[in-house]
Amino acid sequence: MGWLTNRLLSIPARETLVSRRGFQVREPAVAARLESIGQTFLCGYHAALRHRGGADLAHSLMAIDSELHGFAFEGAGMALTLLDRMAPINRGYLHRFLAGDGAPHIYMLHVGAGWAMARLPWLRRRVDAFVATLHPLARWLALDGYGFHQGYFYWPESVRRQQVPRGVAGYARRAFDQGLGRSLWFVEGADTPRIAAAISAFPQSRQADLWSGVGLACAYAGGVDRRRLEFLREAAGPYLAQAAQGAAFAAKARARAGNPAHQTDLACGVFCGIPAHAAAAVTDDALDDLPPDGAVPAYETWRRRIQERLLVTGRHSCQPAGGLMR
Repeated sequence: MGWLTNRLLSIPARETLVSRRGFQVREPAVAARLESIGQTFLCGYHAALRHRGGADLAHSLMAIDSELHGFAFEGAGMALTLLDRMAPINRGYLHRFLAGDGAPHIYMLHVGAGWAMARLPWLRRRVDAFVATLHPLARWLALDGYGFHQGYFYWPESVRRQQVPRGVAGYARRAFDQGLGRSLWFVEGADTPRIAAAISAFPQSRQADLWSGVGLACAYAGGVDRRRLEFLREAAGPYLAQAAQGAAFAAKARARAGNPAHQTDLACGVFCGIPAHAAAAVTDDALDDLPPDGAVPAYETWRRRIQERLLVTGRHSCQPAGGLMR
């Protein structure tokens, strides 16, 4: 029955075309970049449907250009979660991969799990129960993935009409908005003035998390030059710390996975005032003695610490010591 499941879950490559999504991308080079990311995601997704985890899946994903590895693992995270959650019982594909060959890509695999949540109504109806099965800190990235999915596939509702799905409440809305902010990099075709304008149209209460997502996307996906990143830095205004934290998240994800990229270093230099390796070290340092979840989730405490330390680190170019979750 594996072949039937794979066929039913297959996603056609045309879904990654900017014309298919209705994105207004002015520059062919940017369109090609965004589409290549989507195609790499699908490569990882279909590889996971075939291999269902283990060394064979990791080998297949690692054969892709290293700079794009994260997107392939993100797609794999979606596929493994779908395979787990569409079966009569949870087969544990995602958790075994996270505990083994996929461990260096823990962040992107959790983001991919959020894509699966977006596709399965029984997971969307029980958001809290689903994320509780994931890593205590990284689980919020599944909500980030959910937010990105909604922006990418349903941008008229999620971006223009600013709708939030049912079941996304409390702190989950903030994690969702970080992912929605990431999607703006694609929806607005990496056009920095349009991205800034799109965020400014949202209620002020949502803008900080949207900027966090934009900082993450421009640092991880890239595709623009320093001048445009500097425009974004100025446009972020009071939300510069959040944009910098997003860029540092991108740096940490790449550092843990061992796939550094020029665009991540460039964005960290612009938003954080330090290179990518130093920004990743800030995220490590912020994990020291992290309190457990309480009224404020540990993930949010982590983000706030990063934002506060980047403001100081960026000004004085100091590099903090390493920490946990490397």
